[in-house]
Amino acid sequence: MTKTIDIKGTVVDDETAAFYSFFGIPSASPSAVAQILNDGDDDDDVEVNVASNGGDVFSASEIYTMLRQSKANVTVNIQGLAASAASVIAMAGNKVNISPTAQLMIHQAASYGGGNKDDLAHEINVLDGIDKSIASAYESKTGMSQGDLLNLMAQETWIGAQEAVDKGFADEIMFVDEKQAAFSNATANIVPKSAVNKLLNLLNKSEKTAKLENEVKNSQPTSDLKQSKLAILLGKTKEK
Repeated sequence: MTKTIDIKGTVVDDETAAFYSFFGIPSASPSAVAQILNDGDDDDDVEVNVASNGGDVFSASEIYTMLRQSKANVTVNIQGLAASAASVIAMAGNKVNISPTAQLMIHQAASYGGGNKDDLAHEINVLDGIDKSIASAYESKTGMSQGDLLNLMAQETWIGAQEAVDKGFADEIMFVDEKQAAFSNATANIVPKSAVNKLLNLLNKSEKTAKLENEVKNSQPTSDLKQSKLAILLGKTKEK
């Protein structure tokens, strides 16, 4: 059995979710996610569909943590925009798929309020800490340095599907729907969608490997040690 969690609309805390629900406004909250996770077996697969502009950073952190702590295999499908807090939730997947037309948007945390100069100076430190905690989720998924991620956040970076895969925010681009039924009027078997999807992703990865090899050939000469390490990385050994 697969549990499906939709991160649609604004990410809010549980109290605010009651307000949204009363007026029929879509939202995602920690309690709603917890209810789905706790229903059924603990090791049921979990599929998280994300299309959200983000919202409350601490509610997103709670959802992210629940998904990461889950014993289940979690697959995230970024269907539309995974912005701000929603992009943090998306990083919780054991596997993250992204639609060819989807986008990730990452940026610095913001707060709205007033106070004297000491209050505002304190708020700067708070926001700095929140930014680093958000970057930690991206760092865990991508392997990028926190400094580079903080720079991307400072620039409010929009990331398309291919770039998301290249940078490690996503694992695969969703080329086809593997669950789509194949109807035929033939005596021969039709190749399943899962096989088509696998081939397209292998071709995509092959193109990136070829690009990396080409860049290495055109780069400045390096030491024998660096060349040996690169050969191992690319799965090649020198012929004697």
